[in-house]
Order: sequence, then structure tokens, then C-alpha cells
Amino acid sequence: MERVTQDPSDPTFVQNPYPVYDRMRDLGDLIWWEAYGMVVSPSYKATAAILKDRRFGREALEAIAVPDHLTDFYAVEAHSMLELEPPRHTRLRGLVTRAFTSRRVAALAPEIEALCHGLIDAFPEGPFDLLPAYCTPVPVRIIARMLGVPEAEAPQLLEWSHAMVGMYQASRTHEMEVAANDAARAFAAWVSDLIDARRRSPGEDLMSALIAAEEDGAKLSREELITTIVLLLNAGHEATVHTLGNGVKTLLEIGHREITPGLVEEVLRYDPPLHVFTRIAREEVELFGHRFTPGETIGCLLAAANRDPAFAADPHRFDPMRQIKGQNMAFGAGLHFCVGAPLARLEIEIALRVLFERCPDLRLASAPRYAPIYHFHGLEALEVTR
Repeated sequence: MERVTQDPSDPTFVQNPYPVYDRMRDLGDLIWWEAYGMVVSPSYKATAAILKDRRFGREALEAIAVPDHLTDFYAVEAHSMLELEPPRHTRLRGLVTRAFTSRRVAALAPEIEALCHGLIDAFPEGPFDLLPAYCTPVPVRIIARMLGVPEAEAPQLLEWSHAMVGMYQASRTHEMEVAANDAARAFAAWVSDLIDARRRSPGEDLMSALIAAEEDGAKLSREELITTIVLLLNAGHEATVHTLGNGVKTLLEIGHREITPGLVEEVLRYDPPLHVFTRIAREEVELFGHRFTPGETIGCLLAAANRDPAFAADPHRFDPMRQIKGQNMAFGAGLHFCVGAPLARLEIEIALRVLFERCPDLRLASAPRYAPIYHFHGLEALEVTR
């Protein structure tokens, strides 16, 4: 197996990882990435196959030794459907999926559009950063409303969320781990208090529905309920914020303003918010010339797969009219395909459309730079004028 030594925290790589992905892909469907100490899949064929192969999962086969300074973080993660396999995963995902049916998501369109108009009404004069003014509050407020969480708490939720996702960055430090642990403990305690208040006064929101399931102990434990709400609040905005920022950047750079569902798919394909998603071999598996041993981890390179010329012709060109026959990997695939993908697609489409309808002269005020948060991929800032 060919090996690569690319440092994922290298500034040049962070700003544009796609040439490195091309070189990786030229070496084979599977290669060894020294920096991560694991096999990765840079081709679309291998990435899609592994994500859909039930012989690979997310749950570790053996208990992980948790350092003392991360006990609170992993206490939350232990009940996350993102890290579980059936039957627990099936039970938890089934409860959440009811809130993300096509009909329920479509019903949110007027609310999302009204929110977008309200945010644009508040845009300042002169250059400003579109990320906190628009890209962040759209998904944060919508997922908060769905769960019945006070929108006034959004800044604190963002602080906790950013600290927790720091655990998944290639350049994480001990200080970041401590911050993630502190955030997980505070976040879980806050959610626990909110659950108690909502139990006394239930509503029509998703949290009330999950509490009803928790009260039937066979469906959801209290620990699972807390973790599920934390996960939804975190995952319900993090990727969408990055996708909106990356998408607006690209559209301003090429001068395109017409927003369609097909364009949203191209935004997701071209510059997705998450570049690596791992799987663990649950048994001995031989694929693409490599024999995986039980417990071996593989990194599925979602963004590399999306730029594979075998999947998309002329893949480094952003084509607003591109017709993609297969499934792009931005939301993953298989058992752990993103449960919130329909909501994210709707938010992205409406937010982009309303933005360019209301601000037809929007333009970049400075050259955007990507934040050093790999394996996430999003901007540090998006300075614009209108």
C-alpha cells in the first residue's frame, strides 16, 4: 500500500487540500496516511463502498481507555447515535427521524425564509462578516426552534459546540481537550435542567417528543436523551454554517446568483464541510487489495471522493448546471447517513436564494481564508459588502 506523509494542519493544505487528494487518489483506492496512522480512501468508489458496507461501523470493538481530563466528554459521546451500531442506533435514530420527514421539513420553509429576511434587514452598512451575521444564525436558530430551545441561549450553545468539535480536529491540543470536556459537562447539565423544565411544561417541539419517549424507559434513557439533544444542537448547525460560507464564497468568486436545488448539490459536492469520516472494521474484511483486521479504522475522505473524476467530470470546476447521477458524499452514506440532510439542503437553498435576491450587488470585501479546523473545512471569516 502506498503511503503519504501530508501534515493535515499544514497551512497550504488547509487552504486547498484538493491537489493533495488528487495525488492520493492517483496512488490507489486505499492508501496509508502517516499523520493519522490509518488507511484512508481517496476514491469515490472506495469511499462509497466502505460507508455502505455493514461490516464497517462506528462503534469501537473494545473499550477505549479514557483519560481523566476527558471523562465528561466521553460520557456524553457514549450515548451518541453517531457512535453506535444497531440495535441502539436503530432505536435512537428512529425517534429522531420522525422530526426530519420530508413533510415536516418542507413545512419549515416559510419560517426559514422569514428568518433570512429578518437577518438581512439587520445587515450593517459597509464591510461586514457574513458568517456571524447570516450563515451561523440561520441553522442555529432553526434547530433551536425545532427543539424548543431559547434562541437567546444561542451564543452559549455555539461556544460549547465549537469547543466540543475541537476534539475532531487534526491539530487539537491538550488545552482543546480540556475545553471540550468542560463544554460537554456544562452542556449536558444545561440540557438536563431544560429537560426538567420542559417535562413540567411540554410543548409541540422535538424535545417534548423525545421526553415522552424517555418517559417510556424502553425507548430512551435519560443519558440517551441528553446526548441526543446535545448531538442535534451541535450537528444541526455546524456543517450547514460551513457549507453556507463555502458556498457563498464560491458563488461570489464565479459571479453566479441563480439558486436551484441542483446548485445546492454542486455546492455540497464542490467544497463540503466535513472531509474525513471514520469507520471501524467489525470483522475481517478484504477490500481493494487490503485485508482489514477487526477493530481497524479507515478514514473515508468524503471531499476527495466528491472531486473524483470517476464521479464528476472536470471535478475541480464548479458547474451550477451540473447533473450528478450518483450520491455525493457530503452527508456520508449508509447506516450513518446524516439524518438532518433534508433540513440542511432546505436551509442552504433558501438562505442562498434569499441572500442573492435581497443583495444582488453582494461582493467580497477581502480574500476569504479557511480556518485551521481540519478535518472540518470552513472559513475563518467572510467579509463582504453590498
